[in-house]
Amino acid sequence: MTRPTIALVLPLLLLPCAARAEIIEPQREYRACLSLAQTKPDEGWEEAIAWQSLGGGEPARHCAALALIGQGKYEEGAKRLEALAQQSRREAGLRAEMLAQAAQAWQLATKPERALADLDTALGLVPGQPDVLLDKAVLLAGQGHHAEVTELLTGLLKAQPNRVEALTLRASARRLLDHTAEAGKDIARALELDPDYPDALLERGMIRRSSGDEAGARADWMRAIEIAPEGPAADTARRNIELMDVKVK
Repeated sequence: MTRPTIALVLPLLLLPCAARAEIIEPQREYRACLSLAQTKPDEGWEEAIAWQSLGGGEPARHCAALALIGQGKYEEGAKRLEALAQQSRREAGLRAEMLAQAAQAWQLATKPERALADLDTALGLVPGQPDVLLDKAVLLAGQGHHAEVTELLTGLLKAQPNRVEALTLRASARRLLDHTAEAGKDIARALELDPDYPDALLERGMIRRSSGDEAGARADWMRAIEIAPEGPAADTARRNIELMDVKVK
């Protein structure tokens, strides 16, 4: 799950830092810096450091950490986000968001134990926060903890019963626990809410394939590829079709 996407690069950025010092608008600068951190992380880093020198404070430090992650310096970025969340006096939700971003960086650094620790700390700040619960469920699913994933997502879905990503991930966890009927109900509801959600089509194909419906599975996987041909769901769908075809031969 990617955090705030802000596609806004302001003409203000074209001014030298000294000239900007008197006219900076913090919220606009923050949005612009985050946009650069995501789309042009080298420039985002330079922007954040320049803003810090002008008294940018926590927002500038936050932007600098995200720029480091964009540069592939996952551990350094994660550590900076952890420190910022610990030192910040901002509201709990914002500090939890920083920790969730740090957790994503730790996952990219292939250190899931650090990611899990940050997510648990975030949930201590904002108990039951759906986005953080979903992040934790995704992490645990990757580690094969399907029963815990199901439990987490059941709690999340009580608060947000129409959360398509949560329904799809719980369906996958239930299928892997051999709770096929419950998995089928989850995925049917997910596709009722969003008939073109590639991950849900991928998962329904898995469920159909496990029940012997190869034609239905192929149709779902082909549809997932058609909707988002460059996405991860499409890649998995292609592999599944290839494996199914090899078995047929």
